Amino acid sequence: MTVVKIDPNQVHPPAAAYSHGILTSGPGQFLFVSGQLGIDQSGKSPSDFDGQAELCWRNILAILHDAGMTTDNLVKLTTFLTSMDNGPASGRIRSSHIGDARPASTIICVSALARPEWLIEIEAVAFKS
Repeated sequence: MTVVKIDPNQVHPPAAAYSHGILTSGPGQFLFVSGQLGIDQSGKSPSDFDGQAELCWRNILAILHDAGMTTDNLVKLTTFLTSMDNGPASGRIRSSHIGDARPASTIICVSALARPEWLIEIEAVAFKS
């Protein structure tokens, strides 16, 4: 099996010992996308939920693109929200990015993410045969 780290230039560099995505090759290719936050390429984060959610999705799309994949390749999404009050906005923004794709999904409400200003984190798994 071959393992390739995916860290697109359009996404802020990893802040610790992880890669934004891991692409594996064998009978097919799995891409494991680390939890993406609403952080732009310069490391800045909007204060509002919608802005953060949009950036999460832009980062995921950039990682998928660098791996030669699209949202049609998504097989699993896990969304972490700091407030379920943001659930409807999260769903609306997600739908605007994934269209008809219907990956397995989980939404988890947590008391906080790694920094108090972060409101959403999304991790993903994609597969391409």
